[in-house]
Amino acid sequence: MRGLVLRLLVTAFALWLASRFVPGLWIERTSTFFLAAALLGLVNAVVRPVLVFLTFPFTLLTLGLFLLVINAAMLGLVASLLEGFRIAGFAPALVGSLVVSVVSGAANWLIGPDGRLDRVERRL
Repeated sequence: MRGLVLRLLVTAFALWLASRFVPGLWIERTSTFFLAAALLGLVNAVVRPVLVFLTFPFTLLTLGLFLLVINAAMLGLVASLLEGFRIAGFAPALVGSLVVSVVSGAANWLIGPDGRLDRVERRL
Protein backbone atom coordinates (compact mmCIF):
# COMPACT_ATOMS: atom_id res chain seq x y z
CA MET A 1 0.00 0.00 0.00
CA ARG A 2 2.87 2.34 0.83
CA GLY A 3 4.38 1.78 -2.62
CA LEU A 4 1.07 2.63 -4.32
CA VAL A 5 0.73 5.89 -2.39
CA LEU A 6 4.35 6.80 -3.10
CA ARG A 7 3.90 6.14 -6.81
CA LEU A 8 0.73 8.25 -6.77
CA LEU A 9 2.67 11.11 -5.21
CA VAL A 10 5.47 10.73 -7.76
CA THR A 11 2.99 10.82 -10.65
CA ALA A 12 1.30 13.89 -9.16
CA PHE A 13 4.73 15.54 -8.91
CA ALA A 14 5.49 14.58 -12.53
CA LEU A 15 2.19 16.12 -13.62
CA TRP A 16 3.06 19.27 -11.68
CA LEU A 17 6.42 19.46 -13.46
CA ALA A 18 4.73 18.98 -16.81
CA SER A 19 2.21 21.72 -16.06
CA ARG A 20 5.00 24.09 -15.07
CA PHE A 21 7.33 23.49 -18.01
CA VAL A 22 5.14 22.41 -20.93
CA PRO A 23 3.31 25.27 -22.61
CA GLY A 24 -0.25 24.29 -23.43
CA LEU A 25 -0.75 21.96 -20.46
CA TRP A 26 -2.66 23.41 -17.48
CA ILE A 27 -3.79 21.95 -14.20
CA GLU A 28 -5.70 24.47 -12.12
CA ARG A 29 -6.04 23.07 -8.59
CA THR A 30 -3.78 21.05 -6.32
CA SER A 31 -6.44 18.40 -5.82
CA THR A 32 -6.60 17.92 -9.59
CA PHE A 33 -2.96 16.76 -9.59
CA PHE A 34 -3.82 13.87 -7.31
CA LEU A 35 -7.05 13.03 -9.13
CA ALA A 36 -5.22 13.13 -12.46
CA ALA A 37 -2.43 10.91 -11.09
CA ALA A 38 -4.94 8.33 -9.81
CA LEU A 39 -6.96 8.44 -13.03
CA LEU A 40 -3.81 8.20 -15.16
CA GLY A 41 -2.79 5.07 -13.25
CA LEU A 42 -6.25 3.57 -13.78
CA VAL A 43 -6.30 4.47 -17.49
CA ASN A 44 -2.78 3.08 -17.96
CA ALA A 45 -3.84 -0.15 -16.26
CA VAL A 46 -7.12 -0.66 -18.15
CA VAL A 47 -7.25 1.25 -21.45
CA ARG A 48 -3.58 1.40 -22.47
CA PRO A 49 -3.03 -2.39 -22.76
CA VAL A 50 -6.05 -2.67 -25.06
CA LEU A 51 -4.76 0.15 -27.27
CA VAL A 52 -1.26 -1.31 -27.33
CA PHE A 53 -2.69 -4.64 -28.47
CA LEU A 54 -4.95 -3.11 -31.12
CA THR A 55 -2.22 -0.88 -32.54
CA PHE A 56 0.55 -3.47 -32.50
CA PRO A 57 1.08 -3.36 -36.30
CA PHE A 58 1.61 0.43 -36.18
CA THR A 59 3.94 0.04 -33.23
CA LEU A 60 5.91 -2.59 -35.09
CA LEU A 61 6.13 -0.48 -38.27
CA THR A 62 7.33 2.57 -36.34
CA LEU A 63 9.77 0.53 -34.23
CA GLY A 64 7.92 1.41 -31.03
CA LEU A 65 7.55 5.14 -31.61
CA PHE A 66 3.77 4.80 -31.86
CA LEU A 67 3.79 4.06 -28.11
CA LEU A 68 4.57 7.76 -27.61
CA VAL A 69 1.31 8.57 -29.39
CA ILE A 70 -0.55 6.12 -27.14
CA ASN A 71 0.99 7.73 -24.03
CA ALA A 72 -0.08 11.17 -25.27
CA ALA A 73 -3.57 9.82 -25.94
CA MET A 74 -3.80 8.46 -22.38
CA LEU A 75 -2.83 11.86 -20.97
CA GLY A 76 -5.37 13.50 -23.28
CA LEU A 77 -8.06 11.07 -22.13
CA VAL A 78 -7.38 11.94 -18.50
CA ALA A 79 -7.49 15.66 -19.35
CA SER A 80 -10.84 15.22 -21.08
CA LEU A 81 -12.29 13.48 -18.03
CA LEU A 82 -11.17 16.04 -15.42
CA GLU A 83 -12.57 19.54 -15.13
CA GLY A 84 -9.42 21.43 -14.09
CA PHE A 85 -6.99 19.70 -16.48
CA ARG A 86 -6.58 21.08 -20.01
CA ILE A 87 -4.25 20.25 -22.88
CA ALA A 88 -4.07 22.60 -25.88
CA GLY A 89 -3.28 19.99 -28.53
CA PHE A 90 -1.24 16.98 -29.53
CA ALA A 91 2.24 18.51 -29.10
CA PRO A 92 1.70 19.53 -25.44
CA ALA A 93 0.17 16.11 -24.76
CA LEU A 94 3.18 14.40 -26.32
CA VAL A 95 5.77 16.49 -24.45
CA GLY A 96 3.75 16.26 -21.22
CA SER A 97 3.53 12.48 -21.50
CA LEU A 98 7.29 12.33 -22.05
CA VAL A 99 7.89 14.40 -18.89
CA VAL A 100 5.52 12.24 -16.85
CA SER A 101 7.02 9.03 -18.24
CA VAL A 102 10.63 10.01 -17.56
CA VAL A 103 10.00 11.30 -14.03
CA SER A 104 7.72 8.39 -13.08
CA GLY A 105 10.01 5.82 -14.66
CA ALA A 106 13.06 7.13 -12.82
CA ALA A 107 11.21 7.20 -9.51
CA ASN A 108 9.67 3.76 -10.01
CA TRP A 109 13.12 2.38 -10.76
CA LEU A 110 14.18 3.57 -7.30
CA ILE A 111 11.02 2.52 -5.44
CA GLY A 112 10.64 -1.15 -4.63
CA PRO A 113 7.37 -3.06 -4.42
CA ASP A 114 7.00 -2.35 -0.70
CA GLY A 115 7.46 1.41 -1.08
CA ARG A 116 11.07 1.65 0.06
CA LEU A 117 13.90 3.19 -1.89
CA ASP A 118 15.40 -0.22 -2.67
CA ARG A 119 18.00 0.88 -5.20
CA VAL A 120 19.42 3.52 -2.85
CA GLU A 121 19.40 1.21 0.19
CA ARG A 122 21.24 -1.55 -1.70
CA ARG A 123 24.02 0.79 -2.72
CA LEU A 124 24.60 2.16 0.76
